[in-house]
Amino acid sequence: MNQSTCAQQLTRSRLQHDVVLIGIMAALAACGLIYEYLLAHYASRIMGAYETTIFAMIGIMIVSMGIGAFAAKWLPCPFTGFVWLELTIGLFGGACVLVMAGAVALTYTLPAWLQTIYGLHPSITTDGLVVVSLQKFATYLPFVIGFMLGVMIGMEIPLIARIREKVHQKHLEHNTGTIYGADYIGAGVGAAIWVMFCLKIPVVVAAVGTGAVNVAAGFVFLLRYGDQLRHRKAIWIGHIGLVMLLLVMAVSGMTWMEAMHQTLFKDRIVYSKHTAYQHLVVTERIVGAGLPAIVSLNINGRLQFASNDEHIYHSFLSYPAMLASARREKVLIIGGGDGLAARDVLRWQPKQVMLIDLDQAMIDLFSGKDPELPAKLRRQLLDLNKYALTDSRVQTVAADAFNEVERLVSQGEHFDTIIVDLPDPSHPDLNKLYSDYFYSRLRLLLSADGAVAIQSTSPYHARKAFLSIGKTLSAAGFKVEQYHANVPSFGEWGWTIGTVQGLSALERIKQHTSLPIDDPWLSLEQILASFVFAPSFMQDIEDIEVNVLGSHRVYQYHHQAWAKRDGLFYIAQ
Repeated sequence: MNQSTCAQQLTRSRLQHDVVLIGIMAALAACGLIYEYLLAHYASRIMGAYETTIFAMIGIMIVSMGIGAFAAKWLPCPFTGFVWLELTIGLFGGACVLVMAGAVALTYTLPAWLQTIYGLHPSITTDGLVVVSLQKFATYLPFVIGFMLGVMIGMEIPLIARIREKVHQKHLEHNTGTIYGADYIGAGVGAAIWVMFCLKIPVVVAAVGTGAVNVAAGFVFLLRYGDQLRHRKAIWIGHIGLVMLLLVMAVSGMTWMEAMHQTLFKDRIVYSKHTAYQHLVVTERIVGAGLPAIVSLNINGRLQFASNDEHIYHSFLSYPAMLASARREKVLIIGGGDGLAARDVLRWQPKQVMLIDLDQAMIDLFSGKDPELPAKLRRQLLDLNKYALTDSRVQTVAADAFNEVERLVSQGEHFDTIIVDLPDPSHPDLNKLYSDYFYSRLRLLLSADGAVAIQSTSPYHARKAFLSIGKTLSAAGFKVEQYHANVPSFGEWGWTIGTVQGLSALERIKQHTSLPIDDPWLSLEQILASFVFAPSFMQDIEDIEVNVLGSHRVYQYHHQAWAKRDGLFYIAQ
């Protein structure tokens, strides 16, 4: 074989090595970004402070990756070190969600277990310093795991760079740029995978799948660079064992998650579904004594309604606005995918109701169209909302309300009454639906003699957020009043009502002598009384800011008020 042929074979061999190494680097960069998003996403569900948690997690992982890049130099053999590294990342990454869920389930159910073990009376609490410390540790565990994973992920680039130079047997001038190029492109691919696929599948499946990629990288090194590795037998055993563990987690992980999730609810979970936008959980409590079971809906761990008292909330949400509207033929409901507000609106005999909810899965659940819905629960939910979502007068639209309202404005649509039944502004994405801009668009949709009602969080627990919603609606050109009532499942709750022209909503309501419909739970006198607040309630309203679009003011007020009570695992109990 002549010298030219040898040189060509050597070049071809090095090119093959580059394809393997750069391809692995790109794949691992995608995994690293998915881990970053996954941990931030899950941690925000535990802690509730979505924006703060995501930014903190990203910052922690970036810093820890820098530490890992420095630490990589202490690994004497880059080949062996890289294989063990991927094995460890695959283990930590694949199991991280189950570990976090298990820690929270254990620490938050520990007080009840201690009471049972020691036969303590329910009045004797077991949530002292030790238990509280464990709960705090479980809450912050995602950041600990994020830091550890970040250190290991940060070691990947230096190790790949060293391996590439050993393969080429020389210093490579553009080695760093090549590796970082693969890393950046791979991270971009990882971001796309997260948005297009991972958000639509159970989080534990996303974690296990990502961990499997790390293990696959280890197998590639075992097969391609086995002669460079030390302790090959132990490495093979470790990889085969981890593959088996990942398979078990892939098959049983969701069952384990649901079992751990169940421990966080006092009532029995009868339905659970991860949609493209949220986690829907329906629970059932058997009361006994011939009373109907209490069915509750939780979204991302937050209680949305309980069947034993939801009529109080929905009556106060819908009736004042319907009373204050001169006509009730055409009604717009924003949110309310459970159909309960639509149920109460239909009692006023409108000709047309349009309901806009982001999540089609939510609409399918409460219209009985979800094929996974148990027959008994289907009957319970449809009985609860009186088949409102299947009524011929109701048109459901699965869309982002911000964009859909803009479309309706551009088409010149008008509604006699608008009811906004959105979740609390506990997430930055929801904040825009509480903004002056959004309310100004609702003003264009509302008939001049109509009324709008908005659920406005708790005036007791989140007073500043409640008042800011009222001031924001006023800034959008409405005559605004606010009212409140006690809903046992929620505590003191509040709503905001506005009109565009003529008399205010309260003045219009006072013109009635009784409710036009018969309701055993609500009277005109109760509605009028709900507009009365304590003399000191409005005393510093001048200091409350309007929620200008992009300011996140209502979100910040809400988060500050609920900070100690926010998050999946507090609300879910």
